[in-house]
Amino acid sequence: MPLQNRVTPFGEIVALPQRGLFTGNRGIIHDPATKTLLSKRWASRAWLVCLCDFQGRRREVMGGRSWTELFFLDEAVALAAGHRPCFFCRREAAQRFQACWASAKDEPPPAAGAMDAVLHGERLERRSKRLHPIAGPLAALPDGAVVAAGGHAFTLRAGLAHRWTAEGYALPQRLDSADAVLTPPSTVMALSAGYRPVFHPSIERGPV
Repeated sequence: MPLQNRVTPFGEIVALPQRGLFTGNRGIIHDPATKTLLSKRWASRAWLVCLCDFQGRRREVMGGRSWTELFFLDEAVALAAGHRPCFFCRREAAQRFQACWASAKDEPPPAAGAMDAVLHGERLERRSKRLHPIAGPLAALPDGAVVAAGGHAFTLRAGLAHRWTAEGYALPQRLDSADAVLTPPSTVMALSAGYRPVFHPSIERGPV
């Protein structure tokens, strides 16, 4: 039985066999004795996207109290859920994200905590995922942005929409409209300024 530690583009933490390309955390939100989630869904404003393999370190998933290991299909999904690259295990990606954020907003490179504070206000509406209106044509959104349409999440890439599923991305399709943007506005700006997220291979070939 899979643990409840897979994150959807809507920011929900669910139990799925899917592991994905990245891990990450929102602080300690589990009971290590039962390896189940607590009622809270975050304990820190630093929602991170981390490497699954870093310097040969091994962890027992949900086995300790240092942080709760969460998993994402890919980086686009993690960004949509409100996470950002980790400055410890993904320093180069985090610095690129920081630089693109600063370029988009025409400001000096912000500290990690400053980005976390902004993202925290953009990713949540009370305890629920915050949905953002689509200001212009869907085609104007950058690659890596994730939108909601008909109750599903679609990652945009090269003019096509790729529906997130428990097995990976479905076959690409054209999407003329959507209900909302799931990716926080500041992250969308960083994507527009040149940040390139890592996509799951299924975005190339359909479900795996």
